[in-house]
Amino acid sequence: MIGKICGTGAYAPPNVMDNNDLSKLVETSDEWIRERTGIVRRHIADGENTVSMAVKSAESALKNANISAEEIGFIIVSTISSNVILPCAACEVQKEIGAVNAVCFDLNAACSGFLFAYNTAQAYIASGIYRTGIVIGAECLSNLIDWKDRGTCILFGDGAGAVVVKAKEGTQPSIITHSDGEKGKALTCEQNDFIHMDGQEVFKFAVKQVPKCICELLEANGLKKEEIHYFILHQANRRIVEAVAKRLKIEIEKFPMNLQEYGNTSSASIPILLDEMNQKGLLRKGMKIVMAGFGAGLSWGASLIEW
Repeated sequence: MIGKICGTGAYAPPNVMDNNDLSKLVETSDEWIRERTGIVRRHIADGENTVSMAVKSAESALKNANISAEEIGFIIVSTISSNVILPCAACEVQKEIGAVNAVCFDLNAACSGFLFAYNTAQAYIASGIYRTGIVIGAECLSNLIDWKDRGTCILFGDGAGAVVVKAKEGTQPSIITHSDGEKGKALTCEQNDFIHMDGQEVFKFAVKQVPKCICELLEANGLKKEEIHYFILHQANRRIVEAVAKRLKIEIEKFPMNLQEYGNTSSASIPILLDEMNQKGLLRKGMKIVMAGFGAGLSWGASLIEW
């Protein structure tokens, strides 16, 4: 069995902070941020929180899938920024959407989180334990940012994205995931502190490991890169996405981006982009898509989807 995505949903707070707004907080400019990151705007929670955004994205995904909450067997929420510790965010989502038959838990793998949660969902479905579930990436990173630190405050935004996966006949493609705790100091956030990042180290890590990981995934599944319609990467930085495309020698048009609107939303970035593409009608049955996540841990991985 394989878990097919049968619905997508997303939510971003209506409150928007653009680069000119940030220039009033730190020494920067719209031109400087665009040139180095590709980011123009980011959505910042104002009254919302991680759980409330996760709930709205899950409700949208259920509606898109045209299934009821009672059919859901599991809910996995990937987040590093939940507003609740106990009960977990996933249980709060369950309560709000009425998924009374679901088992619920949170997962923390930072910017690789949605990918790791999606892979966990696939393992559950392939084993026959569950048949239908919701995988959510939700982040309120504005609570973890030092708004006086130009190196991080320009990058991150808030939002949530969700997919509904349902068991279908088929063979689960090989999944590639890696972690390297020895290099974890490049991106950290300790309790009662802010996110700290060595931007150069993260950039070098991403542009080296992500292409290797994608090639590893394609080889494991007997595919050529020409057979892939889209490569949906974690939306961290335009320069990273462009560098990955260049190293793979694949046209940039196959690497959709929306980071200019949302910034880096960590584990929410891939499902937000998936939903945006789905809503625009860009995803058609039979398309082969590679998802690739990378971030703190350090952690990275890639998964294959047939739409």
